Amino acid sequence: MKNLMKELRMFFILWSTQSLSQLGSAMTNFALTLWLYQRTGSALQTAFLSICSYAPYVCMSIFAGALSDRWDKRKVMLACDTFAACCTVTVLILLKNDLLEPWHMYLLNAVNGLMNTVQQPASDVAMTLITPKKHYQRTSGLRSFSNSLVTILNPVIATALFSFGGMDVVIYTDLATFGVAFITLFLFVRIPQVANESKREPFLESVKVGLRYLRDNRLILVLILFLAGVNLVASAFDAVLPAFVLPRENGGETVLGIVTSCAGVATLVGSAIVTVLPAPKNRVRVIYITMLISLSTENFLLAFTRTPFLWCLGQVIGWLLVPVMSANLDVVLRTTIPESMQGRVYSCRNTLQFFTIPIGFFLGGYMVDEICEPIMKNVSAGSMLSELFGSGKGSGAAMVMFVLGIAGTTICLIFGKILRKYEFEEKA
Repeated sequence: MKNLMKELRMFFILWSTQSLSQLGSAMTNFALTLWLYQRTGSALQTAFLSICSYAPYVCMSIFAGALSDRWDKRKVMLACDTFAACCTVTVLILLKNDLLEPWHMYLLNAVNGLMNTVQQPASDVAMTLITPKKHYQRTSGLRSFSNSLVTILNPVIATALFSFGGMDVVIYTDLATFGVAFITLFLFVRIPQVANESKREPFLESVKVGLRYLRDNRLILVLILFLAGVNLVASAFDAVLPAFVLPRENGGETVLGIVTSCAGVATLVGSAIVTVLPAPKNRVRVIYITMLISLSTENFLLAFTRTPFLWCLGQVIGWLLVPVMSANLDVVLRTTIPESMQGRVYSCRNTLQFFTIPIGFFLGGYMVDEICEPIMKNVSAGSMLSELFGSGKGSGAAMVMFVLGIAGTTICLIFGKILRKYEFEEKA
């Protein structure tokens, strides 16, 4: 254990403080999402918060990796964190002067998304550089573990702080966690430099290198496209969930926080499991089987049930195996892609794998507001649709959950058949 702590000392320092900052940011995002839905009552307008975050991320990621491979990883992370903190301060100023409008939030989320676009490939490569290869699966599990804690704690803490002192206290807490992470990264974290031929390449050529790598490595490309399909369904689900829970008689803000936290509890347990699991014989098979189980159960269970307990159970089933998938995917990527190319390849991966997220958020919100809620509003009591999905506001969101369940299962079955053609040989 002592030797393990020594080998992973720098990882633990960076991971713990960045996770703390992530918790602060997540609390602010959760509180602002509630604020916007209460103000507008629209699933689509609320979904636009996430659309604006992901749109610049998707559009610019393909270029950000080339920049990340050229620049100092630590300085990139410091600069991006600072810009994000400035956006949070701007929200605070607008709130205190009663000037905050939805379009302000959309614009600031777009800026945050742009900063995250540059920061993420730098952060991913930094974690590779400070982690011995033999600990990749363990550290991936720990990162999933911290993400799970954030998912569990942020709605609970955000709701408590909001009730105690309003939005101001939530944002002050966010800024305090940023300060801890910034000072730690600035003073105590040292990230090794890696020899990189991209510094000698023209910028556009660096971008093309990442794309050519994916073209020539079909297993990685197919995995990325598979997860793009998964992200389409998952992001649509995220857009639908508030409209599914908040309007129900047995729903509301507290129930939404509990249901959201259950996803975190599930990933927390899954993360703990994956840190002690032995390496599987077929990592690729694990990736698509876990997603098939998740997507073929959660959406259907929520669509056809009316009680918060079963909604929580659906979240647990849907998220329990996500850390297992993530850890195996992480090992496949980190052991296959050369360290000197990871920033460029990861950024191309981000564009291809995550471009479906803003589309999913839009489709989820649009289907609730413009298609399924109007349909359910006009159905008669005792009809088949009302028996399946309930009645009143929120029943249209249940119908969307059913559609997402069919879509998710279909995607997993199609890509599962394709992925069986490929084999992954793990390097020692």
